Amino acid sequence: MNSRRFIFVAATVAVLQLCFASAGAHQRSGGGSHTGIAIEEISHGEMIMIAEYRDRIIDLASSATDTNERFRRLLNYAQIQHVYCLWGRMPGGVTDEASPFNECSHAYLAATKAVLLSMRSMAGEAAEAEAIVSAIDKGMVLRGLALITCQFSGEAFNTADVVRPSWKDVPLHPASMATLTAVAALLLAAGYCLRRLLRHQSPE
Repeated sequence: MNSRRFIFVAATVAVLQLCFASAGAHQRSGGGSHTGIAIEEISHGEMIMIAEYRDRIIDLASSATDTNERFRRLLNYAQIQHVYCLWGRMPGGVTDEASPFNECSHAYLAATKAVLLSMRSMAGEAAEAEAIVSAIDKGMVLRGLALITCQFSGEAFNTADVVRPSWKDVPLHPASMATLTAVAALLLAAGYCLRRLLRHQSPE
């Protein structure tokens, strides 16, 4: 196992431990709080396109200098939600309505969309932001995504309200269960290899 993969596995398990610690609670940490910044809903079709451009959007936003508090809070929320949703790596998290990671995917992608739209009025980022918006609009039309909806398509979000995955539904979603089982197996294998390595390096 290379070092980058090991770091990813270790980080994933750390997040899983934090999430499972609160798995018995409501999926939303803020209990539906509206004390933060409101974020408009995102359609299922928009999610697919925003997910494809997410890295480009976040890179552009992270390099912006002429920002305000609202923008920084939206960007921070988008990044936090991305981590809670296991970095968007769960299979079907974006495309599968039945995925226990679909609602939290809606949250981080809705926030990413809000960040993108905010940059349209920022002098240094407006041109590239407009180019991304145009590419997303074109992609939605060409792929017929505009009218695709799902159970979370009308759901608005709030920066004071973190959305966690639906952990109780993971065993009912084969793709998610298989992925998390594989992560656990990798972690166990890494731990075993590390223990053997330390054992061999220890003085007799």
